Amino acid sequence: MRSHLLNETTADIYRRTVTEGVARVAAKLATTERPHTGISVDELAPVINGIDLDRPLEDPAAVLDELEDVYLRDAVYFHHPRYLGHLNCPVVIPAVLGEAVLSAVNSSLDTWDQSIGGTLIERRLIDWTAQRIGLGEGADGVFTSGGSQSNFHALLLARDEACRIVMKQALNEGRELPKSEVLPKLRIFTSEASHFSVKKSAAMLGLGYEAVISVPVDRNRRMDTAILALELENCRRDGLFPMAVVATAGTTDFGSIDPLPEIARLTSEHSAWMHVDAAYGCGLLISPTRRHLLDGIENADSVTVDYHKSFFQPVSSSAVLVRDRDTLKHATYHADYLNPRRMAEERIPNQVDKSIQTTRRFDALKLWMTLRTMGADGLGSLFDEVIDLAAAGWDIIDADPRFEVVVKPQISTLVFRYVPGPDSADLPAELLDEAQLHARKALFASGEAVVAGTKVDGKQYLKFTLLNPQTTTADISAVLDLLAAHAAQFLGESLAVHR
Repeated sequence: MRSHLLNETTADIYRRTVTEGVARVAAKLATTERPHTGISVDELAPVINGIDLDRPLEDPAAVLDELEDVYLRDAVYFHHPRYLGHLNCPVVIPAVLGEAVLSAVNSSLDTWDQSIGGTLIERRLIDWTAQRIGLGEGADGVFTSGGSQSNFHALLLARDEACRIVMKQALNEGRELPKSEVLPKLRIFTSEASHFSVKKSAAMLGLGYEAVISVPVDRNRRMDTAILALELENCRRDGLFPMAVVATAGTTDFGSIDPLPEIARLTSEHSAWMHVDAAYGCGLLISPTRRHLLDGIENADSVTVDYHKSFFQPVSSSAVLVRDRDTLKHATYHADYLNPRRMAEERIPNQVDKSIQTTRRFDALKLWMTLRTMGADGLGSLFDEVIDLAAAGWDIIDADPRFEVVVKPQISTLVFRYVPGPDSADLPAELLDEAQLHARKALFASGEAVVAGTKVDGKQYLKFTLLNPQTTTADISAVLDLLAAHAAQFLGESLAVHR
């Protein structure tokens, strides 16, 4: 069994095995004609459940043959131009090369003595990102597993910073206020279009879902700052503490960017932490033409970025960044066996000192390889392409009488709904909702394309998430035709039954 361990004696076996695996994947990518085969759970589950994991195949080639049947054949391929579903991007080759390197070397980015070189590369990329945002010389941060973790991490820091400030103010006034009395009075403000991880984080932080105040959005699905101002005033009036305002730079459904400068002004007035969830919109940081859309982000106390969305990186690759590196100490814990306090005094760079994870992959290497190969402008131009595509897609859908589209995209998502002509107003609302759901499901089952769906004002809508520069307006038009056909067939059959 030692022949399977990667070391100096098995380097040739490693080379042959990985090369064969890469060849299989490359062949699959080259011949994939649809983003999905359309296989169902009921079809695939018995195949996978029927495999006896206690009887190994032993030969890696045989394992790859089996993998074709249980994974590669039926995987959803995000690189396909008609994958228009979730916020999954095609990946760039330099990042995939980085993935291969980091997996083989297997550095753990918790302590310096496990990740020499890796620690400094990650820190350099954090500094580079902070500079792109404009957070200033005191900024810092750390890579995370994704946007949800980054948002959680930021709100953890915001919570403890709010408690510190409120408790200190109470002491200055001659009274002691325990943390247990502060926590129930903390409130988080975010738009009704923000990511669910804000509410989930509040619950996990012991504040409860009710600690999150949902602020309505304007017609462009951006946070209504006039209402935010009123809610912040109400918070103070009721003896509560505005812990944080979470602005979104690229909402999941609409790609909308909240009014960052005005939110920054309000958070400053109310001494609240400003967090910007730029998991989706972070690609604008490297856009050669659209960086201005993020104006105001430089005022944030913390920022979430997901390189595995608009930087075309493989999952996972995310980071949380803060304006004041000292706030990261709210997540610091010194363990004698790992990162004793003396190491900080000796200025040994242990990333675990600022992370809520311990063992952590060297995901930063993928971005490093990408920037060193393509450059920021080259990478950013890819994001510009999909934004241009979304603008063209909006024109197509807006001109198509079969659909209604919600708002012009700021980034690269399009939310729309099938409407069967002038008689649609006479159709039951429930039936129209079912038509949208059916069209999406039928399209997925066909394997010809993948689209997403969501609810807007209580109604079912369809959604294109455009992150592939290879997608064309012809692809968009073709998928619209497919959706319209599925929806029309469903409505025709449903109405026939009820006649």
